Amino acid sequence: MPERPLALFAMTAENVPRVFPPEVLARLRETLDIDPALIAEDFADPEVRAALANVEVLVTGWGCPRVDEAVLDAAPRLRALLHSAGSVKGFVTPAVWERGITVSTAAAANALPVAEYTLAMILLAGKDILGRRERLRAERVSPGWGFVPGIGNHGRRVGVIGASRIGRRVIELLRPFDLRVSLTDPYVDEAGAAALGVPLLPLDELLRTSDIVTVHAPDTPETHRLIDRRALSLMPDGAALINTARGALVDHDALVEELRAGRLSAILDVTDPEPLPADSPLLDLPNAFVTPHLAGSQGNEVARLGLAVTEEAERLATGEELAYALDRGALERMA
Repeated sequence: MPERPLALFAMTAENVPRVFPPEVLARLRETLDIDPALIAEDFADPEVRAALANVEVLVTGWGCPRVDEAVLDAAPRLRALLHSAGSVKGFVTPAVWERGITVSTAAAANALPVAEYTLAMILLAGKDILGRRERLRAERVSPGWGFVPGIGNHGRRVGVIGASRIGRRVIELLRPFDLRVSLTDPYVDEAGAAALGVPLLPLDELLRTSDIVTVHAPDTPETHRLIDRRALSLMPDGAALINTARGALVDHDALVEELRAGRLSAILDVTDPEPLPADSPLLDLPNAFVTPHLAGSQGNEVARLGLAVTEEAERLATGEELAYALDRGALERMA
């Protein structure tokens, strides 16, 4: 590649200044020959189509159109796709892999705020914040200082479903706390779990022995409704379910039944469908805490994604091994 490979942004225009604020964009442009005024929101646009003829790097992001065979035919010099967000499943087609184009993603950077959100929710769930808040709202009188049995995070059992980037980061963040953490993941063996410092359990055992279950598995045909009625029934009374992965992993009808019975509580940053309809009981149940898919990079956190891509572009330009390159097999295990 030349010293400054010719590159093109491919995402919604509004996301370029969010992900690449001035200081990050300036650093990116030291490495790539990229015009922030030319953004591919539609690869059929004549100006974009003309630019593709010489483009060597696509800097993609939220809203990137599909990179299919027609796009690749129009971009014969394309060598790399650097994604400034998490999953590339929505726009990377098999043709990208078949032509040997390098794909990198900022998913590791996006994993950080999701893991931080999860950590916060685990600790709050251990204190039964939802239940105590609802009691205070209902009674309107503080019970004052007193011993509250059954709550607390000393020895609380936390089950992590999925050793994804986020799942691994959650395990790392939980280490300083007096929690008992376990993991289930079909792609991890005993040695791998030991390296993470946690026991590896079958899914059913993890569900039966966890006070808090946090979901970090990908959305695949194998994981669709992974947490179904039977799985929920295995969770002990008073347990909490946290989902920051994908809504389709949880059977929401079965979950609502458990919540209405008062047996479980749930913290959901993702739902199915998303967004929820206005009349969804999940928005009203006192033991359900629903946030609008904000655990991932938001606000000032999105610049971290742009920085991750910039650093990856620097490695690419100098011939170094990319830190976050994807292979097709890994893609199948991603969200």
